[in-house]
Amino acid sequence: MDMLTATRREWNELYVFFNLLAQGGIVLGNEEGLPSGRVLPIFQVTRQEHDGERRYTVEETDIHVEGEQMDERFPREDFGTVAAMILDTLKRERNEEVEAPEGVEGFLDALKIYDMEARTDDRTDFYITFHDDSFPPVGFRIYSRLCAMMPLLDGGRTANLKFEQGGIRFSQPAVNKINYTDDPDNPNEVARRMLYIESMGGVLKYNDVADKVFRSNLCMIDLNLPRVLAEMVRLMHLDNISRVDELTELIEERNPLKIKDELVNKHGFYEFKVKQFLMALALGMRPAKIYTGQDSAVEGILLMDGSGEVLCYHKSEKPVMEDFLFLNTRLEKGSLDKDKYGFLERENGTYYFKLNAKIGLVKR
Repeated sequence: MDMLTATRREWNELYVFFNLLAQGGIVLGNEEGLPSGRVLPIFQVTRQEHDGERRYTVEETDIHVEGEQMDERFPREDFGTVAAMILDTLKRERNEEVEAPEGVEGFLDALKIYDMEARTDDRTDFYITFHDDSFPPVGFRIYSRLCAMMPLLDGGRTANLKFEQGGIRFSQPAVNKINYTDDPDNPNEVARRMLYIESMGGVLKYNDVADKVFRSNLCMIDLNLPRVLAEMVRLMHLDNISRVDELTELIEERNPLKIKDELVNKHGFYEFKVKQFLMALALGMRPAKIYTGQDSAVEGILLMDGSGEVLCYHKSEKPVMEDFLFLNTRLEKGSLDKDKYGFLERENGTYYFKLNAKIGLVKR
């Protein structure tokens, strides 16, 4: 008989789901990504299954499962037992595809769970209804440090930023030499080319966002945000600093927008804009989808650390969630081939150099 296997991400999602039902509550995280000590009691979790929406209500000792074809109760402690087995396997196994621990498949069959990842169109993993009536059902996305985390901003080519190359006209052989790759997997390949261009008298000046929808989305937060983001990405490659809070500090020193000191230092202009941007990303802004400033169905994130502890961040606690994102995100380097950036290319007689914006949660 074939053993049930699933990806690490699928098992992580299932672990978080079962763990929350077993605990019957969720711990709120603080700015540093640590438990704040406050717990929100959970009334119900709603998840999309193969047969439609299903409600899992937390009772004293049971979980009451209701859906199209179901109305049953299962002991709460069983969810805790299975969650612990999944966590143990995830810590032990290093492979991307992981086999179900013994007994887990039977439990999933009893619950009629056939989709390891919830099938939703709104990018939520599930909705939680809290006992606190001031919260309507909240849509959450799961980020886990025990698997490759989904980026907050993963735009592929749509998240490319263009720099115009001036200063000198390069011959075709010179361009070929700059673009020549001896090691495409070298993490500093892009910086090497940028420095090479400069050493030959070339100048790279920020020009535009490659995708017009992404440009407009950034401009919704601030008309100058594209330039600020481009400078952060440039510094990430050249100074090898990836953390968003550290890059923002550098931006404050360099002040690429040449705005008044008072606005930078007293009002914290750059930090304020970066936090707004991170919040928009966490709550659903995507590069290629028109952003109107309205939050999507995702209203919070559930962060699972390497020990299996799950923390909750919700937009109603805006300062905490903003600070958490600011202190716990980094710029990442996407694939040069796939995202098509990091080399000189000609457009209408002018050479441009593209950099890619990708932002994810730090791994620690």
